[in-house]
Amino acid sequence: MVHQQTALTGTGPLLAAATRAMNTASAMARHHQPLRARSKGDRDMVTNLDVEIERAVRASLRQDAPQVAFLGEEESSATATRELTWAFDPIDGTANLVHGLPLFAISLALVRDDYPLLGIIDLPMLGQRYSAVQGQGAFLNGEPIHVSDSGDLAEAMVTVGDYAVGPDADRKNKLRLAVTAQLARQVLRVRMLGSAAIDLAWLAEGKTDACIILGSHPWDIAAGVIIAIEAGARIADLGGTTHTLRGRATVATTPRLLADIARLTVDAQDGQSAI
Repeated sequence: MVHQQTALTGTGPLLAAATRAMNTASAMARHHQPLRARSKGDRDMVTNLDVEIERAVRASLRQDAPQVAFLGEEESSATATRELTWAFDPIDGTANLVHGLPLFAISLALVRDDYPLLGIIDLPMLGQRYSAVQGQGAFLNGEPIHVSDSGDLAEAMVTVGDYAVGPDADRKNKLRLAVTAQLARQVLRVRMLGSAAIDLAWLAEGKTDACIILGSHPWDIAAGVIIAIEAGARIADLGGTTHTLRGRATVATTPRLLADIARLTVDAQDGQSAI
C-alpha cells in the first residue's frame, strides 16, 4: 500500500524525500523476512529489520536531501540536532514486533535547533500513516485529525512510556512508578503501548487524552511531537516546563488537561521517595 500525502502536497522537496523514504521503510516492515534479534543491552534488543530499514532510509534521504544530517537509533554517527537533521527510528516498539504484536511504528522527523518541523509516523501492520508539517495541521492517511476535547482527569485515557531497563533502572523507575501510582488514583485508565510514537500519534488522533514519556531520545519522539502539536495538543516537560527534544520528559495532553497532568507529575516527583 502506498500512502497518500494529498493534504500535505506542495510543502517542498524535503517532505517529498521523507515520504519516499517512509514508503520504502513501510514496505520493508510489512513484507519482512523472519526476524533475527540480538541483545544491545539489558532487556533491550535490535533485529535485522531495524538495521536494514535504517540503512535503506538513510540511503534514500542521502540521495534526495544530501544537505541534511541524519540521526538514527541504530547506526547513526550524528550526535546533535542543532542543525537541520533527520531523526529516525526504524522500529519503535521492537519488543512488540519480536513478540508478534502489531503495535510498532516507523518514525521520521525533520528537526532544527531541537524542535521538529516535519514528522511522519507509519504503523505498517495497521495501515496507518500520521503526518504533519509545522503550521499545516496533522493528518491520518491524508485526513485531518485533532486531539479530543477531554478536560476531566477522571474521564481521561492516559498512556505511559516503557519502564527503564539497563544501568540505573531501579533509580529511574522510582519516578515512573510514582507517576503510574498517581495516574491509577486519578484517571479513567492507564495504558502502556510500548511505542512512544504510537503514544503521541494516538493522542493526536483523539484515541487517548494524554501521554507521559520519561527518558526518551529525539528519534523516539520528534515526529510524534510535531504531529501532536499540529493536532492541537499541548507539550511540556515535567511539571509543565518548556519542552525540547533533549528534555527529561515528554508530557503531551489535550489543552484542557495540561494543568492537571502537570500537577500530577509534580505530586509524583514529591512523593517518589515513598515508593
